[in-house]
Amino acid sequence: MLAEMRIQGLGVIDDATLELHPGLTVVTGETGAGKTMVVTGLHLLSGGRADASRVRAGADRAVVEGRFETTTDSAAVKVASDAGAEPDDDGSLIALRSVTADGRSRAHLGGRSVPNAVLSELADQVLAVHGQNDQLRLLRSGEQRAVLDRFAGDAVLPALTEYQRVREEWAEAVRELTERTERSRELAREADLLRHGLSEIDAVAPEPGEDEALVDEARRLADVDQLRETASGAQLALNGSPDGDPDAPGAVGLLGKARRRLGGAEDPVLRDLEPRLAEAAAVLADVGAELGGYLDRLDADPARLEQVLARQAELKQLTKKYAADVDGVLAWAEQARTKLAGMDTSEEALAALAAQRDELAAQLAGHARAVSEARQNAAGRLAAAVTDELTGLAMPQARLEVVVQQKETDKNDTCALPVDGRLLHAGPDGVDEVELQLIAHSGAPALPIHKGASGGELSRVMLALEVVLADADTVPTLVFDEVDAGVGGRAAVEIGRRLARLARTHQVVVVTHLAQVAAYADRHLVVDKGAVDGGLTRSDVRVVADEERVAELARMLAGLDSTETGRAHAEELLDTAATYKRDQANSSRSEKSAPAKKPRKSGSQRSKQSAR
Repeated sequence: MLAEMRIQGLGVIDDATLELHPGLTVVTGETGAGKTMVVTGLHLLSGGRADASRVRAGADRAVVEGRFETTTDSAAVKVASDAGAEPDDDGSLIALRSVTADGRSRAHLGGRSVPNAVLSELADQVLAVHGQNDQLRLLRSGEQRAVLDRFAGDAVLPALTEYQRVREEWAEAVRELTERTERSRELAREADLLRHGLSEIDAVAPEPGEDEALVDEARRLADVDQLRETASGAQLALNGSPDGDPDAPGAVGLLGKARRRLGGAEDPVLRDLEPRLAEAAAVLADVGAELGGYLDRLDADPARLEQVLARQAELKQLTKKYAADVDGVLAWAEQARTKLAGMDTSEEALAALAAQRDELAAQLAGHARAVSEARQNAAGRLAAAVTDELTGLAMPQARLEVVVQQKETDKNDTCALPVDGRLLHAGPDGVDEVELQLIAHSGAPALPIHKGASGGELSRVMLALEVVLADADTVPTLVFDEVDAGVGGRAAVEIGRRLARLARTHQVVVVTHLAQVAAYADRHLVVDKGAVDGGLTRSDVRVVADEERVAELARMLAGLDSTETGRAHAEELLDTAATYKRDQANSSRSEKSAPAKKPRKSGSQRSKQSAR
């Protein structure tokens, strides 16, 4: 959750720190005080677009810093770890976004500079901001489908997982068959070239490292006389004249003479040197023996030299065409065989691929039907639950419909899938298009929500969805801006109750102008216009409680905080809200302590209970 946020140099806020409650935090204040800067700051922390016009006049930059409390195995920590950032010692994760007056933006996470996209990825795991502008995401068909899938949960997930697995195999089979069919001539020419190259290489049959071995052998055969002279001279120097000429004793003979002299010496120091000469004599004897063997093998063989030179010429023809050396030629041959195996354009190979594609298509169609059926079943339940919530949100005649229909296509679509005699577009998330439609009042047509709902109504639809989806939503912090636009009275109270109920499973932050909503807060923050400094208004954020909170609610109700009537009304609102939250908490404890697990209430039942 978002435990704390600091805002510096943003709009009218010079420097303010917001300590947020794990439950419901409301932000209030007079018009123009800077309440929207709180939401703007959250947008920046979420990796949103940086706007230089939001930087406070006279300031070099605007800075927003947020401290998120996380667990070591949370998705947020994984995002940070992937970016090279780390949580603090207490497990909290610090995110920071700065915007300079000339529009340059920088982002930091865990003390490390990161791209803005990393903050956006983090926000996907920890934060969801629902404001007038943020409803745009709900207008996308893909997002509406995701909302339905979240609600359906395990009813859709297994079938969708199997669909996606089979779809990958099917798409690969379709791609390969298309490529082989369309490029059959080109592939055939390429295959002929590969076969020709392999036949040349196989005819020569080179061995690994053979070219280097032949170079060494050819050098020995060509220089046999010089090598014999060198080896013979070295052998003579070691062993002496073969006929025992005393004038040419050789190193071995001289070494033996030295050993005899030292071995017969009376001085022990000289005698101790004799074993070392014995070691040297052994080494020289080994070298002499090896030289003798070398000379025995060193015969002039013109025929063998000719064979070696001819073999080198054969290998050189291959290295000119395919690689720099024989090992490279062998590697090319291996790659060519692998590539050739995947270039079979014969009728038999194409027929086998087509059969594989059709078999996978049949499996995919079955999984697509299962996903569509699960979505159809969940659509009615989601529509009913949201409609029940809308009844208590000042939209008593409104009705939500969740339309699930298959997206038809034609044969030119590379993702066209035959399902029950129709060609459907098999996208990564199924063959369905999901659209949320709103019937604004009795007799009104069902319209897409962006056409059938005003900005304030769209915010309430989002609130109703969040309440219904609370158990399935993994994002811990939900932020609502202008969710109460255009409502008041009893409807405002119902909005407050729903936000309080939502705050039992999520951290909720609400920017509101309604006292009926603010009364249900666990923590109440007020954005105050402060002193004017050099012609610039300076606002601050403070926590209000007790009498200060009563005064703020009275101001929101009547525009004045000093009237007895306004204060009495504010105190009544607070008492009503406290009673409701206490009853909800007691009910929750009773359910947990009950011996048998009670069935989960429907959206309709929850709505009726909250109305009571």
